[in-house]
Amino acid sequence: MPSTAFHLALPVDDLEAAAGFYGEILNCPQGRSSPRWIDYDFYGHQLVVHKVAIEDLPAVARNGVDGEAVPASHFGVVLDWNDWDALQSRLEEAGVGYAIAPTTRFAGRRGEQRTCFIRDPAGNHLEFKCFRNPEMLFATDGFEYE
Repeated sequence: MPSTAFHLALPVDDLEAAAGFYGEILNCPQGRSSPRWIDYDFYGHQLVVHKVAIEDLPAVARNGVDGEAVPASHFGVVLDWNDWDALQSRLEEAGVGYAIAPTTRFAGRRGEQRTCFIRDPAGNHLEFKCFRNPEMLFATDGFEYE
């Protein structure tokens, strides 16, 4: 576990579907659970899915990023290049559809990265990305982004 692991709680309307997605497709080890929530080890961080009524699931706002309508509310992880490729293979084998298909963002520029967005069964958006140059993750100079 990282020394500064984050905790994220998400609403879902079906715990069984969430278990299939996070536990089986994404291979996140399950932690504690109750009839209303399940903990997962999401790449070393604590992710908790909480069962709510379907009408209580939040709407999705979007923001333009490099030509894509990116869901403003999303989470994910930054993987290394090879792990990102392995995840793409696993998602395709499982038949997971993309909210935003795998693409290279900022191609040929500082901060070049590969990214994709998927949705869990409750509609929560997840982004998985990797940087060509990992040092660009928190770089602040030399960028001309809109």
